[in-house]
Amino acid sequence: MADLHYHVVEHMGGWAYRLGDSFSETFDTRDDAFQAAKAAAAHQHAPGDDTAILYQDADGRWKREWARGDDRPDPDVVLD
Repeated sequence: MADLHYHVVEHMGGWAYRLGDSFSETFDTRDDAFQAAKAAAAHQHAPGDDTAILYQDADGRWKREWARGDDRPDPDVVLD
């Protein structure tokens, strides 16, 4: 089952994909947005190198974690 969902939606007079509350750039067609979302999803799934990551949580605290390169999400694309 997918644990990330890219949604293709109408946005700002065109089409975009959305992940959570974040939108991509606007595309002229729904298919262009769909293809871009598929590419973004594939990039999320691609394995990489193990690395240290630093990020800010929802409360504004900085966190440091070790991310395994083979621990990747399984995203999908949803046409809304």
